[in-house]
Amino acid sequence: MRFHAHEPMKHKKCAPILKDKVVLITGGAGFIGSNLCERLLEQGNHVRCMDNLSTGNRRNIAPFLDNPEFEFINEDICDVDSCIKATRGVDIILHQAALGSVPRSVQFPLPTHASNSTGTLNILDAARLNNVKRVVYASSSSVYGDAPALPKTEDNTGLPLSPYAASKAVGEMYAKVFGELYGLETIGLRYFNVFGKNQDPNGAYAAAIPRFIKAMMHDAPITIHGDGTQSRDFTYIENVIQANQLAATTENPKALNQAYNVAYGERYEINYLVDRLQKLLRQMSRNLIDTKVEYIPERPGDIKHSLADISKAKELLGYIPTHSLQEGLDQAMQWYWDYFKESSGHTR
Repeated sequence: MRFHAHEPMKHKKCAPILKDKVVLITGGAGFIGSNLCERLLEQGNHVRCMDNLSTGNRRNIAPFLDNPEFEFINEDICDVDSCIKATRGVDIILHQAALGSVPRSVQFPLPTHASNSTGTLNILDAARLNNVKRVVYASSSSVYGDAPALPKTEDNTGLPLSPYAASKAVGEMYAKVFGELYGLETIGLRYFNVFGKNQDPNGAYAAAIPRFIKAMMHDAPITIHGDGTQSRDFTYIENVIQANQLAATTENPKALNQAYNVAYGERYEINYLVDRLQKLLRQMSRNLIDTKVEYIPERPGDIKHSLADISKAKELLGYIPTHSLQEGLDQAMQWYWDYFKESSGHTR
């Protein structure tokens, strides 16, 4: 079932191009970071990628390693000296590095705090010391916590429901302080359930879309925490790239030192998502069998529904998402298929 917070987009919009800049992308070997690296290199920037490869993957940046405009720094944002070194001579920072996943944070709260709270503070302070003009940082829809209202608006957050949510909220608070106290230009992007190319489909903390596709292609059961009526505002990677470009290039002073929802503005139930993925995969392989769905208890820290109000980002940043869930899946499915097909035994 689909629910929306705004009228579907009637046209596409091209984001301003960031070019001829030295850009540090933390977490650049991860899912979102590697997509940003690719796009900014295409646009003529010098990209410095900082990643300790704890959750990122060298495979994601392998195509860039021979590019003279690409630097890879295999360091950790939890190390102060590494952050100071990496930010020297940088024009703009796109801070994507984090230890994601609500379930992982419930099991391992201390490393979650170290990466997401302390790591963000390290990057902000390094930017201050090295006179970096702007830091665009990844936040999360999890900061809305127990706030029941839908759609989610930026000024109405609740209490965090997980260490991950708390760590992201702390990062936002530090960014606001650095903006107001030191004059550092900061913009936070609250991502809502991002999916697309280079998303890690393996491991216990994999996101729903790649995890479901992997199960379907391997004729394995799908596990859903809850009854499947929980809903999410799934956001294709192209929308996230656009938001980062807008945040990095905006000249609107009112847009600075703010946090914004980055989503499409529609929510879909998990049961609908499973059905949609099965239909798309059947178009790619006639040998695909119906996937068994197993419902198990809800996970601690998970929210029931998520839907973004994107009007603030539209007004102050000029954000107009170009890809709905369906349009994103149409583009991403080939990547997921190619990633899983060898191990699954399925052919077209």
